[in-house]
Amino acid sequence: MNMDENEYTSDKALRIVISGGGTGGHIFPAVSIANAIKEMRPDADILFVGAEGRMEMQRVPEAGYSIIGLPVAGFDRRHLWKNVAVLFRLLRSQIKARRIVRKFRPQVAVGVGGYASGPTLKAAEMMDIPTLIQEQNSYAGVTNKLLAKKADRICVAYPGMERFFPADKILMTGNPVRQNLLDDTVSRSQAAEMLGLDSGKKTVLILGGSLGARTINQTLSASLALMAAHPEVQFIWQTGKIYIQQVRDAIAAYASCPMDNHHTKAIPNLYVADFIHNMACAYRMADLVVSRAGAGSISELCLLGKPAVLVPSPNVAEDHQTKNAMALADRDAALFIKDSEAQERLMDTALEAVKDTALLERLSHNIARMAFPDAARTIALEVLRLAGVSPQEITENPQ
Repeated sequence: MNMDENEYTSDKALRIVISGGGTGGHIFPAVSIANAIKEMRPDADILFVGAEGRMEMQRVPEAGYSIIGLPVAGFDRRHLWKNVAVLFRLLRSQIKARRIVRKFRPQVAVGVGGYASGPTLKAAEMMDIPTLIQEQNSYAGVTNKLLAKKADRICVAYPGMERFFPADKILMTGNPVRQNLLDDTVSRSQAAEMLGLDSGKKTVLILGGSLGARTINQTLSASLALMAAHPEVQFIWQTGKIYIQQVRDAIAAYASCPMDNHHTKAIPNLYVADFIHNMACAYRMADLVVSRAGAGSISELCLLGKPAVLVPSPNVAEDHQTKNAMALADRDAALFIKDSEAQERLMDTALEAVKDTALLERLSHNIARMAFPDAARTIALEVLRLAGVSPQEITENPQ
């Protein structure tokens, strides 16, 4: 549930703060770490600290954990004059984070990235509480580089992170993913039935992210005729909540009729949703995935061994998605298309790739080699170690 800072007290012996969020790429790994901690120490009291108005304020309570929001916001790099208000919100967040940490008295604080992690871990460090940073990307963000100076452990997903962090603090763990993605009880035919698709057809899964990816959605909206012209291929399209109405309007204009739930008769090989709750089914159907190159998405693709066409977002700090994508493309583990080239190349590349069995097999083999299947448990064990929990106090229940 969402809580006020004055409501949350705990008399449990083991107390852990997890902070961060902003996008599904931060939230899902954070929840996976929390779940792994609870599996090993069911008595642990875990409090999340997020950013007011962001996704975590909904998704974390849905996962069964309490969360308190900070009024923090990101810096506007294009309109610097707007950052006066941002700085004021940051100051308020730092004060509130200190009150939360002082009241909750955690044995360890975990930062997973996102606006809220900076004030929360800074407050913990000032109170000499052990901190753990989970850096998801191949290029470290500014906040994590600053927090790393006093962090006790830094969990990373890519080699070569010594150029950002002290080598003796780094632990290679990989990025945790949503546990329900590992559900192998659903067959391809069952997944196809749930989505109203054909289990025998090649399928492209297009992921616009939890909020939406403008270039991917615009490219697909302009390619409806091309999709309809290739009935031998199916498309599962997650638009993100920001773009769903624009996409529905584009489909209605093309089909001359509104969509019937997730489908339209004019393009029967297309399934559209703003957010796919059963991603295990979507991934089970996918022969090829088109996605942004956020760390969380890449970790899921690695773990599931899914061939992918990556279109990095250019609107992220330090252009880290391009660096993530190149880390895979350089290992022949994914195809890479620049955002600026997506309108021209994306659909043709996806259609050509999904029909090339040898290419799909090679990409699948190479990307699966980069997976860290036990990432959440490895990080959870390190969190418990920093909290002073002995190995004898941990419930052994490996996944």
